[in-house]
Amino acid sequence: MLKLVILIIYFAVLVGIGLYCRKNATDVNGFVLGGRSVGPWLTAFAFGTSYFSAVVFVGYAGQFGWRYGISATWAGIGNALIGSLLAWVILGRRTRIMTQHLDSATMPQYFGERFSSRPLKIFASVIIFIFLIPYTASLYNGLSRLFGMAFSIDYSVCIVLMACLTAIYVIAGGYMATAINDFIQGIIMLFGIVAVIAAVIMSKGGFMAAYEGLAAVSDETVSSAPGVFASFFGPDPLNLLFVVILTSLGTWGLPQMVQKFYAIKDEESIKKGTIISTFFALVVSGGCYFLGGFGRLFSDQIDVKANGYDSIIPTMLENLSPALIALVVILVLSASMSTLSSLVIASSSTLTIDFLKDNFIKDMSEKRQVFMMRVLIVVFIAISAIIALVQYKSSVTFIAQLMGISWGALAGAFLAPFLYSLYWKKTTVASCWASFIFGSVLMIVDMIGNLGGPVLLPAIMRSPINCGAIAMLAGLVIVPIVSWFTPKPDKKLVEDAFSCYEKKTTSVQKKDLGN
Repeated sequence: MLKLVILIIYFAVLVGIGLYCRKNATDVNGFVLGGRSVGPWLTAFAFGTSYFSAVVFVGYAGQFGWRYGISATWAGIGNALIGSLLAWVILGRRTRIMTQHLDSATMPQYFGERFSSRPLKIFASVIIFIFLIPYTASLYNGLSRLFGMAFSIDYSVCIVLMACLTAIYVIAGGYMATAINDFIQGIIMLFGIVAVIAAVIMSKGGFMAAYEGLAAVSDETVSSAPGVFASFFGPDPLNLLFVVILTSLGTWGLPQMVQKFYAIKDEESIKKGTIISTFFALVVSGGCYFLGGFGRLFSDQIDVKANGYDSIIPTMLENLSPALIALVVILVLSASMSTLSSLVIASSSTLTIDFLKDNFIKDMSEKRQVFMMRVLIVVFIAISAIIALVQYKSSVTFIAQLMGISWGALAGAFLAPFLYSLYWKKTTVASCWASFIFGSVLMIVDMIGNLGGPVLLPAIMRSPINCGAIAMLAGLVIVPIVSWFTPKPDKKLVEDAFSCYEKKTTSVQKKDLGN
């Protein structure tokens, strides 16, 4: 009853906020970007909660904690320093200034305006549409075992409930509703992860006892070195490095993450948001991977071969008190719903603004664009829920693996062109095409090989994690090389785009957003 009451209160608050924010979602700018007036706390928490979902808490933390031991915490540290701190410092200000100057509300629209290329905009929107759907579907996967453990209810009910509630508050209040709800969900995640870590560690006699127990664990199939799961770099530093790169550098090229910078209010908000976002990532992501690192202490209760890596974290938590289990369920729900809302806004706005508008529906008014985005939010959430249900009801298992492929394809395609186009005037349209095609095709080839098709990639790239990380790093090399050997961009177009950084306000806008 306690768990049920907490859940009902939580859902009521989310829906209430969505209805309250309806007044901020009457036009495209308000619905997609909150009027570009979102403060530091809301933006930072929106960034963090969109970053970390049930996939990280249940899937990645359990899997990598089991494989790398306590050294998996490096992934959380990388998420904080590279995925949050450096992302805000390097991308935050320039993204906010140039996207407003180019009047861009989505990433494909930015590419279209920055390079004056409608085909580039359309192709970018197609990539986002294709690869965000499986990513969205994967968000439900982490909830099944936790809901079964806590409530003994069918997973199908959980999927439908989560989908309907997310749809209600996103459709009603748009970006501002998701930002406020993300803040509440972020608070739950912060306190929840600290409480859960403390409870699990104490159940094993405290930190030192748990650490000594982990040092005593051995697995000859992984490493013959004694105490390897409690060591600084763990049993497989190279593959751990790929995990850090994919999960950290990936945020720089994900449309739903970068879009948070479009909406931030002012200069002071960027400075505060950088600190808040980094702290949030350090606690939540660092905490998740740190907790997962102790998974092998529960090896007598876990059969990874039979039940998969997703069973590790739920098994670690199943003996907690009812209040803590309720907190865990709300924590994972918060992580998943916040990421889901971010993804469906990114998907619907991209498909409406960059694909349907002007290409298929001429003279699309602001009111009609907002209506179309609301319709597409329902469509995207329904498709993702159906995919999750199909996976649950059938023997299809590969859908859960598509999150890594989606992340790698999106960031592999967009990271390098987006980064260079903010800083380097010589970035060409051809280099964008090269990065788009290389990143997306590479991940499709990797997926085909993993699904039993022809294996065309070397052994180190057959893992979606490694392949995605390599796609991102390769893009950083491909864009400058192709730019040097392809026709230079129109000088007037480039100067106009970069003039926003020199615009005079109370100071040079390169140093201050201004008012």
